[in-house]
Amino acid sequence: MARITAINPDEATGKTKELFDTINGKMGMVPNMMRTLGNSPAALSGYLGFSTALNSAKIDGKTRELIALTVANENGCNYCNSAHSYIGGKIGLSQEAIGQARHAGSSDPKINDALIFAKAVLDTKGAVSDASLQQVRSAGYSDGEIIEIVAQVSLSIFTNYINIAAATDIDFPVLEPISKN
Repeated sequence: MARITAINPDEATGKTKELFDTINGKMGMVPNMMRTLGNSPAALSGYLGFSTALNSAKIDGKTRELIALTVANENGCNYCNSAHSYIGGKIGLSQEAIGQARHAGSSDPKINDALIFAKAVLDTKGAVSDASLQQVRSAGYSDGEIIEIVAQVSLSIFTNYINIAAATDIDFPVLEPISKN
């Protein structure tokens, strides 16, 4: 049961209503995470702006979804794990790729290095080693793309923490996080 109320789009007012109308126009719905963020129009607007900005990143959408899955599972975020598994399937990621990303891996060597780096960013709170940076550079990522990986990790942490704190009701097919034994 949710610990922070997800605002009903039909009852939203002001800036939250404007944002919900935009989201609904693009997605045909307002997901519970965004309905929860709607309690703070500033937070919802910030999330939407950051997310939209990353849509023009050099790192493609599939790689960003895989990074989001790696972070969601490391953080134990049920909502984001389910949402990004569902979205990943919708944008053409195989179930194998989704499953591997949940373990911070990929059969594509370049993407694998991006996921290893994303996990290192998360595990070290950004204090990655020179060796981690060299590994991701050697995989072919530019400094700009490395920044984009860190940005995706940061956006994922934000949504993970909101959904964990709020116990957001999952409105996607439900998957449990993978145990980090």
